[in-house]
Amino acid sequence: MEMKQNASAGTTESSDILITLTQNEVNEIQIELDSSVEKQFGRQIRAKIQETLEKLAVTNVKVQAVDKGALDCTIEARTVAAVYRAAGKETIDWQVIQSWND
Repeated sequence: MEMKQNASAGTTESSDILITLTQNEVNEIQIELDSSVEKQFGRQIRAKIQETLEKLAVTNVKVQAVDKGALDCTIEARTVAAVYRAAGKETIDWQVIQSWND
């Protein structure tokens, strides 16, 4: 999916994550994570963001993630919402997204 603008989704409230996406000059995904549980779950959080971006065919993006203890489903949903906003899409086909986890 082609990114047309910078975008974000989520909050910095407890049990949520704020995902901010900016275009990357190089064709790679760069993830910067600020998390209160980074030592325990940092690798898993990064992997969930990376996996979600790859499923959406996003390859050139910088991600700034501020995590406050979000579950995997929240991380995925916030990442999807940010990508769709960055692509200028109005609607998300959540049935397709849900099929990833089946």
